[in-house]
Amino acid sequence: MEWAGAFGDLGTLVPFVVAYIAVLGVDPFGVLFAFGVSLIVCGLYYKTPFPVQPMKAIGAVATTQAAQTATITAGAVYVASFVTGLIWLVLGLTGLTKRVTDLVSRPVAIGIVLGLGIGFMIEGSKFMAAGWILSLGLLLLTLLFLSNRVIPVMFLLLIGGASVAILRDPQLLAALGAVKIEARLPALTLPDVRWSDIVIGVVFLALPQVPLTLGNAIIAITEENNRLFPDRPVTERSVSVSTGLMNLFGSSIGGIPMCHGAGGMAGHVRFGARTGGASIILGATLLLLAVFVSGSIQSIFAAIPHEVLGVILFLTGAQLALGACDFSKDKGERFATIVTAGLSVWNIGLAFVIGLTVYHSLKRGWVRL
Repeated sequence: MEWAGAFGDLGTLVPFVVAYIAVLGVDPFGVLFAFGVSLIVCGLYYKTPFPVQPMKAIGAVATTQAAQTATITAGAVYVASFVTGLIWLVLGLTGLTKRVTDLVSRPVAIGIVLGLGIGFMIEGSKFMAAGWILSLGLLLLTLLFLSNRVIPVMFLLLIGGASVAILRDPQLLAALGAVKIEARLPALTLPDVRWSDIVIGVVFLALPQVPLTLGNAIIAITEENNRLFPDRPVTERSVSVSTGLMNLFGSSIGGIPMCHGAGGMAGHVRFGARTGGASIILGATLLLLAVFVSGSIQSIFAAIPHEVLGVILFLTGAQLALGACDFSKDKGERFATIVTAGLSVWNIGLAFVIGLTVYHSLKRGWVRL
């Protein structure tokens, strides 16, 4: 089940990695190598299915804007990763992360987690809409075998998905057969950036991500981990420090901005993971792909249809949202949770600010329901 749960976060990992490679021309070796090392270290340190995910806001801006204007380069992404890492490492070491998160009320934190879950379900539904008949069959199959410890459903999804992908495009089988094993080692990347990359990486990519990371990758993941594994708790400070360290490391070898998204843990747990072994398994797999077949990674990822990624995302979101259904009995606090959740589907940073404003306005009697 740890092996099955290890691949429960492919719904977010695969699309972003493919987008970075296809649109920005990012070297897949650095991306996969940084993810692999970070996952192994997190699994060993936290001892829970602690996730490592692409930072979604940076990824969305970088790939969409680059496709439209071609002003965002791979160098800007490396800079964004470095600056993001520096910010969270400093905030964690100085204790400022803990001070900020202490100001966040639990109803707002629950709202962020709930909104993230709903957002994942919406994204999963969009993926499944590409072939709704197949998606419906895969979803029903997954629900049927979800708790089966003899036949882990994740393997059925991946094998079935690969079979469908090959039937749709027989050339994919030839592409997979042409995968070459070429050993590579990491190399320093930061010296290759330009001044324009620094400006774009800091102003347009790194800084807008900060409030989103605070909500999803610091507050929400801490809440999720400590709810699921109270015997293996984490702190906002440790999560902030590990976010900083893995991005500083990743940026030096060509990695993309990474975080500890709460949805990743929900995905791992939903498909059977219960220990840090799942993170180690996924990390080791990505390391092997990086070192030996990174040049063919797009062909390998093409064997996972959008319908499969959609089912994984949908059930991950359901798992995440389910854990956030412990609402307060106070009407005002429930309202703050719902407002935060609704906005989190759109923008976590904005949801964080407005949710806190609504919560404190209700507590002080400035707003009455």
